[in-house]
Amino acid sequence: MTEHTEPEAIARRIAQRCDQLGLSEGMLAYQTHMSPAYLRQLLRTGPEFDEEAFLRIATALGTPWPELLTGHRPDAPPGQADVGPRPLLLHLTGPQCWELLGTHGVGRIGLPGRAAPVVLPVNYAVDARTVVYRTSPRGAAAPAEGSPASFQVDHIDDHRSRGWSVLILGEAHRIDDPEEERRLSALPGATPWAGGARPLWVRISASEIAGRRIGTG
Repeated sequence: MTEHTEPEAIARRIAQRCDQLGLSEGMLAYQTHMSPAYLRQLLRTGPEFDEEAFLRIATALGTPWPELLTGHRPDAPPGQADVGPRPLLLHLTGPQCWELLGTHGVGRIGLPGRAAPVVLPVNYAVDARTVVYRTSPRGAAAPAEGSPASFQVDHIDDHRSRGWSVLILGEAHRIDDPEEERRLSALPGATPWAGGARPLWVRISASEIAGRRIGTG
């Protein structure tokens, strides 16, 4: 048994999740069909005492069993690891930023919205120091012609507490040239993961590009 699966650690995760959901001990006991006294005994002894009861707890809390048991989940957002030793924040040059962007991938497009900026994930491709992506003409990622836009890509290495981020600021332009659309459709990463009809190509022309890398000294 590791420190992550010890009863105290599991009980702490259950308490934290209850706080997030606004559940009292009595409410959790009621939802899992056990008495508060039995629940307290479970939290002292751990899953080996009554695994089925802990499965009911995980269900009531909406927590995957592996996460309840170990504190880790495969679909967790990055940044779960502790800060690395002697962290360093390094600023990247423009060429380094474009190199990290590569030829294609998934990034986040930021566009003006009615009440606040809208940030959405999109599959992108790099074309002659611009970023292009496909979307629905009436979708949330379809900008007005010439509107200000930002585009951000990052990568996190949880195991080594390292990562990098690249941010592009510029303008969004709709592409309506059929020949250009055909050319872009042949680029790597041109097919959106989301599928569906996404015939509109958008190009982000960069006026600024900046990046940062988190490393260790």
